[in-house]
Amino acid sequence: MTRLYLLLLALCLPITARAQDGERSPVTILISIDGFRADYLDRGITPNLSRLAAEGARGKLRPSFPTKTFPNHYAMVTGKRPDNHGIVGNNMIDPRRPSEKFSLGDPKQSLDPFWWDQAEPAWVTAEKAGVRSATMFWPGSEVAIGGTRPADWLRYDRHVGYEQRIATVLDWMRRPAAIRPAFVTLYFEAVDDAGHRFGPDSAEVNAAIADVDGRIGALVAGLADLGQPARLLIVADHGMRATDESRVIQLADLIDLASIIAVEVGPYAAIEPAAGTDDRVAQALLKPHAHMTCHRRDELPKQLHYGRNPRVAAIICIAEPGWSILAGPPPWPVKGGAHGYDNRDPEMLALFIAHGSGLSGDVGTVDNIEVYPLLMALLGVPPLASDAVGVLAERRR
Repeated sequence: MTRLYLLLLALCLPITARAQDGERSPVTILISIDGFRADYLDRGITPNLSRLAAEGARGKLRPSFPTKTFPNHYAMVTGKRPDNHGIVGNNMIDPRRPSEKFSLGDPKQSLDPFWWDQAEPAWVTAEKAGVRSATMFWPGSEVAIGGTRPADWLRYDRHVGYEQRIATVLDWMRRPAAIRPAFVTLYFEAVDDAGHRFGPDSAEVNAAIADVDGRIGALVAGLADLGQPARLLIVADHGMRATDESRVIQLADLIDLASIIAVEVGPYAAIEPAAGTDDRVAQALLKPHAHMTCHRRDELPKQLHYGRNPRVAAIICIAEPGWSILAGPPPWPVKGGAHGYDNRDPEMLALFIAHGSGLSGDVGTVDNIEVYPLLMALLGVPPLASDAVGVLAERRR
């Protein structure tokens, strides 16, 4: 693989090279549309995304398990699966800090480098190589990972409107070449929000899809107005599946809840036995159940590539697609949509579009860790060792 990457780097002008004759060097923009299921692109409501796909390449990204937001965003920028990059869930506990819980809703934990330092994301590697990076939101980009942040970054705030996000990216492109980012990330959460609240087949999801499509059209138009060439990678972290109150597995019906620590519930449950209850919890959960399978973390199916990291809970239960696992009263309404299921579930497949990347046509279904070597090839930066094999990078013209 080293020879392949050296060849790829030799074939493309390094992104840091100074433009000749006043021409701008291209910027690589990695865009995440959270929760954009792969087949949403076929609904006929995305003229801008569909045009970019037709002019470039499209495919389906198979997320890593668990099919959650933080693990899969980090997988795409490190090329490593959650077991190896360390963000094994949206919620997790590290045995070295048993009294603390990582949660995407707790900035004290989610912004602590302790949780993120098991892997180096693309913007850190790029910065070390002299490629200026700027992140308009991306999980982990606010954290000083290995002591390094992007040259430009913003603290995530969902109240920052999409128009402002795009305006910020375009303002970065107006800078002089010496301080203009060559690598940018951009994030949109509305499709995921609507999918959770109203379900993947709702009018609200379609409205969110159409809105984000229009925003990306505005970004592309703004870049064209500036004469700024761009390589676009448009991805999603996971898909979405419909859920409702009639399809619930209640752990309280199987064991007293005082005996367990439910680190995560929903399409999958991450369960730690409370002190002194290991055998009783195992006896209650590690047997056949309707609509749910449970395994010790070291006995999970090998195709999940999950369970070796000590942050993975002792017992992982995975619901049948469309079902939800709860531990007592639900922390959210069990209706609308959810993700977190087995990553082989076709409704967990996520969007992939590449424009200006050297890829063309339908690339099929690929693991989302393959975004990383493609991204690094576009940046002209050698990738670090990862779980990816480079199937997308190999297909570039």
